[in-house]
Amino acid sequence: MTTLSAPATTRRRRKAPGGAGSLWTATPMTRLILAVTIIISAFPLYYMIVIASRTNTEATDMPPPFLPGGKLGENIQRVLTNPDAHYLTGLTNSLIIACTVTLSVVVISTFAGFAFARLKFKGGKILLLLVLLTMMVPLQQMGIVPLYRLMVSLEWVGSIKAVILPFLLNGFGVFLMTQYTEQAVPNELIEAARVDGASTLRIWWNVVLPAVRPGMAVLGINTFMLIWNDFMWPLIVLTPDNPTVQVAINSLNAKYGTDYVLIFSGTLMSILPLIVVFIAFGRQIIGGLMEGAVKA
Repeated sequence: MTTLSAPATTRRRRKAPGGAGSLWTATPMTRLILAVTIIISAFPLYYMIVIASRTNTEATDMPPPFLPGGKLGENIQRVLTNPDAHYLTGLTNSLIIACTVTLSVVVISTFAGFAFARLKFKGGKILLLLVLLTMMVPLQQMGIVPLYRLMVSLEWVGSIKAVILPFLLNGFGVFLMTQYTEQAVPNELIEAARVDGASTLRIWWNVVLPAVRPGMAVLGINTFMLIWNDFMWPLIVLTPDNPTVQVAINSLNAKYGTDYVLIFSGTLMSILPLIVVFIAFGRQIIGGLMEGAVKA
């Protein structure tokens, strides 16, 4: 009697914990593609470390070096002591600006998203439409002249307040959190909380906030990266001795040539906070995705 063997695709299936369904195990080809993708994605960061740990002569050699040298500490010291860049001041300013703006955008957008998605009030749809219309206009590019004149009137030119105030709220954050709240917070939860006597603020804190944390994490990472990497507006409104980190990196250029080693060293230090933020908020994103998958 002949027995038929199961197809290869069937053999790769296994039961999920708790019998919730079946999962697919990765094939060798999938692992290979993921490995190649990771290598390609990580190579620019690795090569940044290679150049930052070399001298300018070694950095411009042909063929170029592909192994780190021993000058990383010395080059970082050169960046920190460069009299034209004010790098430490720029790093501190960028941390203050990015953290303040990110916190403001996430909190206000979460409040507004809850209001637009689950609270019924007169004119709500019109207000949401106005928020969406702000996303269609490049406000930073079109509003530079009036915004700069406003900063001059407030006597904020040269102060980091001029970089913080215009970005404390954005339409994309409100739109994102409105859509996420509609999907993550059912009306039944809101009604049940109201029956229990919870106020609107308590509902936001105890019901809405835990459910929308993954969306807040996505918005937080996106906002922090945008503000941290912003160059044009800080260059216009801040002075050379009080820059952000991106303006400070631009000042690392030598007067009569490009100091690649100095720029790469400054850039390497500037991306470390981004990595820390992604690791911290990335856990919230993954946790939210896994929670949603288990519920599904």
